Amino acid sequence: MPEWTMKNFADIEDRSPDDVGMEWHFARKDLGFEQIGVSRFTFEPDVRFPFAHRHRRQEEAYVVVAGSGRVKLGDDIVELTQWDVVRVPPELGRQFEAGPDGLELICVGGPLPEGGDGEPVEGFWD
Repeated sequence: MPEWTMKNFADIEDRSPDDVGMEWHFARKDLGFEQIGVSRFTFEPDVRFPFAHRHRRQEEAYVVVAGSGRVKLGDDIVELTQWDVVRVPPELGRQFEAGPDGLELICVGGPLPEGGDGEPVEGFWD
């Protein structure tokens, strides 16, 4: 029988900074993923993710499971509604913003290089 793991996102530590108006739950380590990562981001109404980021190698997909909002992808700003799926290539800057009902995202990413490969993008949504 193959090994498997299961955990509820509610039981995974919130790793968001204080006072950002959102929760960050990263399941990669808790579930022992080797090839993918799965995360949950829950935004309060009208909250923007505190920084933009991009990656050197990791492709990501974001699924809107509740609420609505917007995402800035490079120079484009795109409206989001429930069940939209957005694929983001590694090198493209991205930053999410919740609408008036909040926003809940599931993010799925590829293998994480040793030490991570995410980097902030300064002055992205000015």
